Amino acid sequence: MNFEVFLGYFTGLRILQDHLAFPTLVGTALAVHLLDGIMCRLFARNNGYPKNLWTVLGLTFGIWAIVTLVLLPKRQKE
Repeated sequence: MNFEVFLGYFTGLRILQDHLAFPTLVGTALAVHLLDGIMCRLFARNNGYPKNLWTVLGLTFGIWAIVTLVLLPKRQKE
């Protein structure tokens, strides 16, 4: 497995399209992970989780962090 294949699966983009040119893959991955970080921040704030932590996790792990955050139960306010 080379870096291009790893990056494709890690970002989830390889699931959508089997082959992307490497510069396109990197640019799209950066844009998607930025948006994933924003979405994680919103979901974390609305569900009672630390928003800064989940923003970093969203920027790092992308769609996989969003899926994890959506599956976590909503925290009750004290």
